[in-house]
Amino acid sequence: MLTRDTVIMLASNGMGRGPEELQLLLIGKYLELLDLAEDIPAAICFYTDGVKLVIEGSPVLEQLTALERKGVRLIACSTCLNYLGLADKIKIGIIGGMTDILEAQLQASKIITL
Repeated sequence: MLTRDTVIMLASNGMGRGPEELQLLLIGKYLELLDLAEDIPAAICFYTDGVKLVIEGSPVLEQLTALERKGVRLIACSTCLNYLGLADKIKIGIIGGMTDILEAQLQASKIITL
């Protein structure tokens, strides 16, 4: 079931602090478990280094694809992608502006920042 009142914000290329490999393992497991959950978010917004999770070579593309198939909107910040020179490498989701991210947040009653 889609939970229309929750948005997840991802600002880093992984989860938590520590070695990059550990951060990527953690976000992979988190997204995998989120996909198995009964309630899933309406959107996941990626900004700053978080946009690296939706580009070619990301180790979590499979998990994100599964969530997108269930109706979760994946929104990658266009300013961040352009700044990092990654706009042409996006593999999943949409390239959205801050307006798209703000709209998702304003429609949500709960925002989770990882």
